[in-house]
Amino acid sequence: MKVIKLLFVLMGIVCTSESANAQDGERGTVKANGRNLKFKYSEIIGIGSDSLYNRRDNSDIIKVGDTYYIWYTRMDSPVTSGYWGTIWYATSSDEGFTWKEQGMALGLGEQGAFDSHSVFTPNILVQNGKYYLYYTAVKPTEGNVNNEFEGNSMNDFTAIGLAVSDSPNGPFVRVEHNPVLTVSDVTKDFDSYRVDDASLLVREDKVWLYYKGRSMSHGKNGPKLTQMGVAFADRPEGPFVKNREPILDKSHEVLIWTENEGVASLASFSQSVYLAADGLNFSPLYQDLVNIPKAPGLYRPSLINSSERDTENWGIAMVQKNKKTYLLRFEMKQD
Repeated sequence: MKVIKLLFVLMGIVCTSESANAQDGERGTVKANGRNLKFKYSEIIGIGSDSLYNRRDNSDIIKVGDTYYIWYTRMDSPVTSGYWGTIWYATSSDEGFTWKEQGMALGLGEQGAFDSHSVFTPNILVQNGKYYLYYTAVKPTEGNVNNEFEGNSMNDFTAIGLAVSDSPNGPFVRVEHNPVLTVSDVTKDFDSYRVDDASLLVREDKVWLYYKGRSMSHGKNGPKLTQMGVAFADRPEGPFVKNREPILDKSHEVLIWTENEGVASLASFSQSVYLAADGLNFSPLYQDLVNIPKAPGLYRPSLINSSERDTENWGIAMVQKNKKTYLLRFEMKQD
């Protein structure tokens, strides 16, 4: 397959857009400086639409030898919410068109643990021959008389955990000092209610963990006001130190990748692509995008070798249709 690099234009260009409504094929076009950016979607085999299971919130994709790996949240049908999921994985040998589900990568934690109700929204980082699986987790709602998860906006706090393996096929073992990232105890902070959706890179000899945060102070309006933050560590296991202020607004789903010497991010609420030369101070590159991928993960060689650039243009994303949640393949293509 021809590799087409996502070429960014000069900052400040105003983009116009047009949409397409086909289930497959080109679903969005942005015109910028005479060039078109299109999202092309394809149904996939193996972890696509399924009558038994729902799948969502997949990781970025890595390639080990000749095999591509992906991790994702799986729920028994008809459950579609990741708050009732476990983490599974699949492999592909044809750049993500055909997948084989290999099994569960991580189940629930022990009773009473921070991850005893659900583990979901995984992502991956490879360092020093080890595979680090980051994941979001919740436990049953504190004080619920039936020991159930309520999904409220008051005390259903999330945390980000970590499990490690010597192989992409597992077994993944939880680290001793889990979780590795927790919510702030300051109510007004942007991440005092949710930390979620880890996305990793290694930069300046540190592990950068980008994540989305939601504030307790926003109550039920919190999902619409999600912001992206970042935390830093010397090792994949942490300890992680947060950058105390959010770094990108309107970024409900975290997707980052290396672009030249900087970091690019797709912000779902603003339908825009941003770039930060320093990984922190983002400025818009593409705006008013149409039909962008939902909860996407990219094929990212930099997750195995930080000196490599993420120059490929395909990934896996989530689609919700007819009360089903499943995965499909997308490409970002310029004409």
